[in-house]
Amino acid sequence: MGEHRAKRWVGAVWAGSWSLAVAAMGPAAGTDMAAQGAGVAAPVDSPSRCQAAPAAALPAPAQCLRRFGIEPGGSEASILEALYARSIEFQHRSDFVQASAALDCAQASAGDRAGGALEYELLRRRGVIDYRNECQVEALAKFKQALQLAQHREDRPAQSKIWNNIGSTLRRLGDYRGALQALMSSLELQRSLPERDSGPALNNIADLYRDFGDTAAAVRHYDQARAEFLRAGNRIEAAHVLASQGVLALDAGHIGRGQALLEQARGELDKAGDRTYVLRVHAELGRAAIARGDLAQAKRWTDSGLAIAAQAGTAVPAPLQLQAARGDRLRGQARAAQLRVQTALAALAPQDSDRPALLSELADDFEAQGEWPRALAALRDSEAAARALREARYDREMKWLQLRFETAERDRTIAALATENQVRALSLKQRTLALWLTVVSALAALLGLTVFFLRRQHRVRVAEAARRARLAEEVEYYRRAAADLGVDRARLQAALDSRDDAVLILDVAGHVLAANRSAGELLQHPGASALSGRAFGELLDEAGAHRFAQALERLDESSAPQRFDFRLGARRDALSAQLSESGQGEGLIVLGLKPAASASGVAPTVADGAEHEPLSVETPALADDDELRQSFRRALVELMLAVVEAWERSTGQGRLELAEKSRIWRVTVDDGRLRARAMERYLSLSKLPRQPRWRDVLRSGYYVLAECSLDESVRGELQRHVDAVLAYTRRHALV
Repeated sequence: MGEHRAKRWVGAVWAGSWSLAVAAMGPAAGTDMAAQGAGVAAPVDSPSRCQAAPAAALPAPAQCLRRFGIEPGGSEASILEALYARSIEFQHRSDFVQASAALDCAQASAGDRAGGALEYELLRRRGVIDYRNECQVEALAKFKQALQLAQHREDRPAQSKIWNNIGSTLRRLGDYRGALQALMSSLELQRSLPERDSGPALNNIADLYRDFGDTAAAVRHYDQARAEFLRAGNRIEAAHVLASQGVLALDAGHIGRGQALLEQARGELDKAGDRTYVLRVHAELGRAAIARGDLAQAKRWTDSGLAIAAQAGTAVPAPLQLQAARGDRLRGQARAAQLRVQTALAALAPQDSDRPALLSELADDFEAQGEWPRALAALRDSEAAARALREARYDREMKWLQLRFETAERDRTIAALATENQVRALSLKQRTLALWLTVVSALAALLGLTVFFLRRQHRVRVAEAARRARLAEEVEYYRRAAADLGVDRARLQAALDSRDDAVLILDVAGHVLAANRSAGELLQHPGASALSGRAFGELLDEAGAHRFAQALERLDESSAPQRFDFRLGARRDALSAQLSESGQGEGLIVLGLKPAASASGVAPTVADGAEHEPLSVETPALADDDELRQSFRRALVELMLAVVEAWERSTGQGRLELAEKSRIWRVTVDDGRLRARAMERYLSLSKLPRQPRWRDVLRSGYYVLAECSLDESVRGELQRHVDAVLAYTRRHALV
């Protein structure tokens, strides 16, 4: 319960939410959410908040204008701008109901003129409200609808702005590839305009590269964004970019450079009169001073920020309170730090993203006062708040993935129907042609008979071509589905890099899929990426490789962790390894490494031999209903039996060839003969593992469907078993 927790929380919160604060506090960002990439921290996503409300009648224009304090006698443009400003003001207060009501009033005031550019601008702004309310999936739907309207009217400036919104939303949903494509589309559109405004897109791209960990690319795009803002005369947004660069430098450990950039940003914000956002800059300057150990300077920065807030009559941001409390505690004023943190927590929403860091600091304050029970309780609350934020983000990403899957299924269905309609249209044309040929055949029987045979052959060819097209489409679908069930190495590597212990991820054949830096150092490899794709047994001496192979075989028979010791070639120091399944149905093997027990013969403790926790972020577990679980297990066995039968009937080869060619199941040598014991366990309900690798069973089905020439009856039977397993997985959110 030391200083490292506060550093960890401060780094996580500030690195991930600096651009969010820019969009919340900056003047230009208030007008356009995408100017800095995201909104302020909002409550965690909940299904009830993000569900679409039933459409209500628009309010009376005169009444709603009085409600929002706007004179109805002005021009339409001035009234709309005033209502937009009120909507943004309510968003800053997290009052999203009133923000939507202001847009309803704008639509009602426009009346019949609410079409055209106003229509997609209102849609875009409603999407911004959903985005700020942490309803990214709903926001994305509105942005895409607005984009279609803007493209229909060929409004390129509006398209650029909406692409920027889409990129920011996809970034929050974890779709970084789609986010980068959307932001690049926005940037290209801006560069093609006579009066370009490419600063927001460049700044969002810089934020994206910062998420990737590519600091050099992030700094380069930040510099370009700042130059564009200065060219456009927007000095406030240029100062925001400068502050983002300062935070990036602090996160990278360059304290001096970060402080210099933040002081420059503070000076520019003071000149522009931006008192609200400058408070966060004061918090960052206090953080930099604490990092240097200059507690007196840290106190001057935080006290100055608190004085500005008091003079302006604005609420003190939680990050500024956090840095002030940290400084008080480090100066020996733990009681004052405790009261300051408790005051900041009372002003936050129950699930605000700043809450975990504040609760962690509160635990340190109680610890400094010797109040251990209260410190432990605060630390537990901090971990619970952080877990709630992680779960909310996971729920948003899973909802987006589910939506993408459903959209892909819908597109595939539409494509299949379009193909069917084309075949029907072609068949209709053929019947019309046949009628005319029949009339002609009455005059010339021989010619009619010849045309009849030609038409019949043509119909067969068309039907065969259609059948082949449908078959090719199905094969491509099965290959994509099998690939989608494979291992996402990027997510594995990210999960491993967050761990301090030495861990590798292996496939069923013992090849390394991912390894963290600790594992690379322990195995005497300078880079963990050098281990990827190599057989782990090749790294060991002969005895160690033999024990490793035995451990893999025992793991096929039992899900209990398997341990063994080995040496690296001529290396004298022995290492201890533990093999265990990931426990997520993915067919992955977790290999934990550590130095072996000392020569004194002391056995490893229980903690030393503890199993590694699963690396997957999914929770592939059925409901606690035994009947459903047994039904799912039976469906898996039936699918595996159908896969083997279809393979043998179509290829004339056995199970071993299926395991070797699909590269899904491991083949071992048992008493001098080859066996696929892992696959054989899925052919009997009594031998089925307690946590079956259902993804590998599905991949086996997709492999046979894609690579084997099957009869229609066999293909239909195998597809029926695949659909039965998918029904369970979709019902319980396994995919």
